[in-house]
This record gives sequence, structure tokens and C-alpha cells, in this order.
Amino acid sequence: MTAKVFTLDDLKRTLLEAAGVAEGVDLNSDISDTEFEVLGYESLALLETGSLIEREYGISLDEEAVGEARTPRAFIDVVNAQLAPANAA
Repeated sequence: MTAKVFTLDDLKRTLLEAAGVAEGVDLNSDISDTEFEVLGYESLALLETGSLIEREYGISLDEEAVGEARTPRAFIDVVNAQLAPANAA
């Protein structure tokens, strides 16, 4: 069985579904280390994104860890930390 890994493309797709994209923001560029605030995403949008990810991947994300993730790279790390135990099973 192939292990699931959550990628930047997965996050971009989910952000678009959950909250759209702010005018003037290019999600097609490398946004890995750009703060969510700069990208136009507030905490509510990130919580909704987290909820969509939980449903799609069958995992439970720590709301505090999601809230502390300031960049896409940090958010992806939070998701992959939860996927790792599922991949080991």
C-alpha cells in the first residue's frame, strides 16, 4: 500500500475549496514559507481547511497545532504528522 503524503498542491486545492483565494494572491507560486496572513487567510479559513482535510484523509488534527501553523509548510507538517501513524498501520 502506498503511503499518503499531504503536499503543497493538496493544501492549495483544499484552501481554494474552503476559502477561495484573495485578490492579488498567486497560489501557483511557491507559497511554502509565506505567512497565511499575507496570503489573505485568517484562522477561521484555516480551521475550515483543517476540517476538510480531516474528512478527506480520515484523521484528526490538533486545533492548537493548526492555529500555530503560520505558513503552508508548517500546516503541511501538522497534517503529515497525523498521516504518519495512519501510514504505519
